[in-house]
Order: sequence, then C-alpha cells, then structure tokens
Amino acid sequence: MNKGLLSVDEALEVLLAGARPVADIEDVSTLEATDRILARAQSSTMDVPPMDNSAMDGYAVRVADITGPDTRLKVAQRIAAGSVGNPLAAGTAARIFTGAPIPQGADAVVMQEFCAGDGDHVVVKKKPQPEEWVRRAGSDIKAGGTVLVEGIKLRPQDTGLAASVGIKTLPVRRKVKMALFFTGDELVMPGDPLPPGRIYNSNRFTLNGMAKLFGCEVKDYGIVPDRLDATREVLRRAAAENDIIVTSGGVSVGEEDHVKPAVEAEGSLLMWKIAMKPGRPLAFGKVKEAAFIGLPGNPVSSFVTFLIFVRPFLLKTQGLSNVAPRVIDARADFTWDKPDARREFLRAKWNAEGGLDLYSTQDSAVMTSTAWADGLIDNPANQAIRKGDRVKFLSFSELYW
Repeated sequence: MNKGLLSVDEALEVLLAGARPVADIEDVSTLEATDRILARAQSSTMDVPPMDNSAMDGYAVRVADITGPDTRLKVAQRIAAGSVGNPLAAGTAARIFTGAPIPQGADAVVMQEFCAGDGDHVVVKKKPQPEEWVRRAGSDIKAGGTVLVEGIKLRPQDTGLAASVGIKTLPVRRKVKMALFFTGDELVMPGDPLPPGRIYNSNRFTLNGMAKLFGCEVKDYGIVPDRLDATREVLRRAAAENDIIVTSGGVSVGEEDHVKPAVEAEGSLLMWKIAMKPGRPLAFGKVKEAAFIGLPGNPVSSFVTFLIFVRPFLLKTQGLSNVAPRVIDARADFTWDKPDARREFLRAKWNAEGGLDLYSTQDSAVMTSTAWADGLIDNPANQAIRKGDRVKFLSFSELYW
C-alpha cells in the first residue's frame, strides 16, 4: 500500500466502530413493514399449520382399510378448507380438499388422480403410505419458536411469515434521517443555463437516489455557496435535524474548499486518503450528535465511495446485523494488464456467456460506466487480470440491499 494511505478495510473498521443504531423503535402494521429493520425478534404463539390438514385434493382414508388395489369405500362426508369434518368411521372415506382438516381417525390422503368415483363410493386404485399427503400440526412452526430474528431487513416473505402466525404489527427501527448538501459555485441544476466553466450537479441526483433506495428520510439542503459561514450554518442545521450528514466535494485543502474547516469548527473530523481507485479522499467526523461523511466531488468516486463506505455505515445505523455485501465469484472475460498500486473497484457487466465484461475505460470521470455496469470488481492492488481468471464481483443488486 502507498505510504500515507489508509486501506479500505482500515477505514471501514473505523467507520463502523462509530456507527450506532438509532434507538427509537416504532410499531408499524405488518402490511407496511416491508423494507424496514426489525428491532426485536418475533416468536409464534401458535403451531403452523394449526391443525392436521390435507396437502392435496383427494380422499382421506384409514390405511388399514385399503386391503388391495381397487378397494371400494363409501364416501361418508365432504370436507372443504375452512370446515371441520366428523371422525372417520372404519371402512369409509372422506372427500377432502387442499388445506382442509384431516378428520379424526384418518391417517393418509389418496390423491384424486388415483381414485375413481362410483356413486356414493370411491374406488381407491393405489394403496397410500401412512401419513401420505398429510400435513401435521406444527410441522412448519412450533408455538414459541422464533420466526424472525432481530436486525433483519424485512422482505415480503418475512412479513408474510409474520402474518401467518397472527402478528398484526412489527417493532421496527425508525427510519434514519440523512442530510445531503453539495458545495461548489461551479454547480448548476439541470434545466438552468450552463455558463462557461460550470457543470451540472449530477451528484445531487445520484446521492438522493441512493439514500432513498436505502429507506432514509432525506433532507436535501441543496448547493451551498463556497463560503465558510454558509457551510457552517448548513452544518449546524443539518446536525440538529439528522442522524447522518453526507456531502460531496469541498473536503480538500484548497482555498475554496470550506467543508473541512467548517466541520472542524462545528465538530470533529478525520481526513483520510484511501488506497482505492476511484475515490481516494474521504472524510469522517461528527457534528453535534450527527455523523459526518464527506465524499469526493468526482461523480464516479462519489458513487463508489457511497457504496463502499456510506452503505455499511448507514445499514449499521439502521440496526442491520449483517452489513457486508455478498461477494460473487465470477469469471473475467477480459484482460486487465494495467493494475493500479491501489485497490481498484472496476465497473463490469455480465455477458451472455455468464462471464464479466469490463467497461472500455475505467476513468473516474466517466459516469457512463456506472450506468452501463452491473456491479464492481473488487481487485486487489497491483493485481493484473487475465481472461479466464476468477474475480470478486460486487453486484449492484447486492450493494443496493
């Protein structure tokens, strides 16, 4: 690693040590809880299924009554889902439907495909095995068993599971409040005239989208003038109203870079040069009780550093237990023979053969590469990649979760 540069892992360790889950918990309707972070583990107060029931449409029988092929039994009752039958008398069968309770005395269900109706009788053409097509009470979930663990991001199937055991509301962490602001007199909003020397503020759109993707309550303070007093005033407001403050640009030591002195005046700040490409400069600190993370102003660097650093910090602040993205072992269908001395995050895309293609240029100023790519290859420092090599791939589908 280059002298004076902090490794990605070292920076992440310091960042995550400073992340504290929001303490506030709120009960929300299970119907509205998808994508929220579960604050307390949930247990079932009931068995699932709550009663023995049929896994198929067919006939409930006593196996002992099926003495051979083409056994003929009287159909004594019909049991639909939602109704309860009578005890099954010896020598009889019950017409039964999927999900309907198994009548007392029956110990198997014969699929209707292996039966033939004969007036008020049924001819059973195949002898069933005991317990065949019978779902026993509690075979899925036992009363008192944990159904959802603390610190997970609730998916649709998780809220469905909660509902299946009668949980009407779920305790979740309140949404993290994130402040965003952007520095630079050169920045112009799309739709406004673009004078010479100015650029459109793409970072505002990217970072707003990322924050909302992770379920934050976003407060956007807009473009802040390149003045120390203006930057300090916005920092004070943002710290009073939010849990995390994220900025892009203005954290270097130039005469027009006021974020660094403003954060130092209002709180505390660590300035890092990270051994990664893209995204070398990164700032981490605190203003009052709000965490501060300053990202590079370069659009690609800002995008990548948000995913690598802000994402796990944010997830831990939300109360998520596992913040590490899943790494996919993938095949490189390209050659990368000019590795950097820093750890690289290369923009790559799946191809039709199941391998990865590399964007034609990895220049950190080319925003097109982020829109084209399906994710980032995490490539160690000084490591060339030959066609056919295995690489570590961080899919956007994993990084956005």
